Amino acid sequence: MLMRHGQFGAARARYQSIDMASRIEGASPHGLVAILFDELLKALDAMAAAIRRGDLGQRGTRQARALSILHGLEGSLDFEKGGDIAKGLSAIYREARRLTIAGAQANDAEPIVQAREMLNEIASAWNQIG
Repeated sequence: MLMRHGQFGAARARYQSIDMASRIEGASPHGLVAILFDELLKALDAMAAAIRRGDLGQRGTRQARALSILHGLEGSLDFEKGGDIAKGLSAIYREARRLTIAGAQANDAEPIVQAREMLNEIASAWNQIG
């Protein structure tokens, strides 16, 4: 049985959705944040690639996803318990949002790459805490 290209895309999307749901379902709170970082980095990579290709639709979709995740990460910070670390992370998330928006407005991938590099350091440190 042969699948048409459109059917393959739909099947792949369903598989990815199931894969994500199973990853989330079995994750610890620490693991959930790791998943958010992973998805954020993927969204920024896809956004930068879309800008380079001139694909405004994908750029907007990936920008919305990245900004949503950044808001979620910042909203999950506990400023009472986290103190200066939470304040520092909040500032980094705000700067990443600023760079993401600036990159989209200028149709320039470089600010997106800068945001990704900054966030990748945090994601790597988070994964090492594991």
